Amino acid sequence: MSDDVAHLLGRAQGGDPAAMERLVRLHMGAAYAVALAVTGDPTEAEDVVQDAMVAALGRIGDVRGPEGFAPWLMQIVRNRSRNLLRSRAVRAALPLEHAVAATDGSSPLRDTERSEIRDRLRDGLATLPEVQREVVLLHDLEGWKHREIGESLGLPEGTVRYHLFNARRALRARLGALLREEG
Repeated sequence: MSDDVAHLLGRAQGGDPAAMERLVRLHMGAAYAVALAVTGDPTEAEDVVQDAMVAALGRIGDVRGPEGFAPWLMQIVRNRSRNLLRSRAVRAALPLEHAVAATDGSSPLRDTERSEIRDRLRDGLATLPEVQREVVLLHDLEGWKHREIGESLGLPEGTVRYHLFNARRALRARLGALLREEG
């Protein structure tokens, strides 16, 4: 993807709107995951991503190289997300409706089960520190590699692995405790 990003970045910096659109599409999911990790709200995350993308495209000339594009963009998203939180009351819930894929053949029972799982995940994610939420969402939902997440967050790869391990352990403990309470 790096060669593709390099090519697109060069074209975008030259003013090619199609290249700008392609760059946005390539990074939209990751940007959403970062915004969701920070804001905890899907609607606010969508708003932040749109705002951040517009701001980033307006400053596309500031990017120093293709390897720096994703970290640069994610930092813009992170900053915009934090600015939004400062201007609004923080909500405790972290809805994941957009993260859980719908399947064909849904039924009321399946929908109820999915809703309960989504609620448990939301509650579990809400207990994690922001950096751990971001690492989990980028790695597990967006498929980013540890190195890519590290570059985006300015962390060593080993630290990203550590955060992912601890976040998953905390989620397992949280979800396991909820299951034991019901059983």
